[in-house]
Amino acid sequence: MHELSIAQNIIEIVHQYVPENELENVDKVCIRIGEVAGIVTESLRFGYSALISDTPLQKSTLEIEDIPFKIKCSICGSECSSSSGITVCSVCGSSETKIISGLEMQITEVLLNETEEVT
Repeated sequence: MHELSIAQNIIEIVHQYVPENELENVDKVCIRIGEVAGIVTESLRFGYSALISDTPLQKSTLEIEDIPFKIKCSICGSECSSSSGITVCSVCGSSETKIISGLEMQITEVLLNETEEVT
C-alpha cells in the first residue's frame, strides 16, 4: 500500500510549510489526484488519518479533487477523456497524442482554521 508513504510525504510537506505553532490550526490539506495516477483515494485518506492521530494535525482532513485523464490529439486537435488511460484519439483514431491531465498528484493548498484573539 504505497498510499501510506504518500500520506507520510504529504504530512512532511505540511510540516515544511506550516510553522510548528500553527500545525494544530490546519483544517484541510487540498490535493489533486489524476484519475490514472495509481492512487486509491480512500486508502490515502485512511493512511493520512492513521498517521495524524495524536499529532497536532489530528483535526485536519484531506480534500481530494479528482482530475480526469485527458489527451490532446496532435493530428485533429481534439481533447479526449478516457477513464482507462487509453492514449488513442477517440475522434480520429490517431495514436499521436499528448497526455494533458490525469497523472498528477499535487498539494494545492493548506487551509488553516481562523483563530480568534481574546482581548
